[in-house]
Amino acid sequence: MKIDILTIFPEMFDGFLNHSIIKRAIEKGKVTINVHDIRKYSKDPHKRVDDYGYGGGRGMVLMPQPIFDAVDDLKDDDAKVLLMTPQGIPYKQKIAYDLSKEKHLIIICGHYEGFDERIRTLADMEISIGDYVLTGGEIPSMVITDSITRLLDGVIEKESHLNDSFNNNLLDYPVYTKPVDFRGMKVPDVLLSGHHANIKKYREEEALKKTKERRPDLLERDD
Repeated sequence: MKIDILTIFPEMFDGFLNHSIIKRAIEKGKVTINVHDIRKYSKDPHKRVDDYGYGGGRGMVLMPQPIFDAVDDLKDDDAKVLLMTPQGIPYKQKIAYDLSKEKHLIIICGHYEGFDERIRTLADMEISIGDYVLTGGEIPSMVITDSITRLLDGVIEKESHLNDSFNNNLLDYPVYTKPVDFRGMKVPDVLLSGHHANIKKYREEEALKKTKERRPDLLERDD
């Protein structure tokens, strides 16, 4: 998979791309992630990419020209363009799975007070990571990239993400490690039994119980 990220703050991605699972996935050749500075596509002598919005209002708005030119330069027949915006559809694990099957993603990060409305015409999908507003789309684009990359074949063990929270609309079951007894809190006996069928049943029951207690809304979904 190839992921191209368009941003006016490319330096924000330095740490993100050079640590943990993302770094290993890149080194293994499972994913190619390119971060592009939108300013490089500006035709303004001073490389400006934003201006005041027509009709007044506070803050600067990203102009269409640099972003249109960037997408034109990067887009191929396999590309799917994502726009990070609080007005987009709520991001879910199912969307992450669907996007992980794509060959090429182009992610546009908005910033400041927003972006020229015409930029929306470039997007195949507008995505929000929650009902709140951030200063820009950089952090959401990292969330999307991380959640997709870990689903790619060979990045992590398949069983690890099959048992993740939100698969089958359930939260993950509780897990324990050493010691068996820590400050009076003990690992459930069934996990020490070695009886795989009983352990499987216990985990299914606990996942359902945790979901009912903490996120009952998940059990009402059809997705």
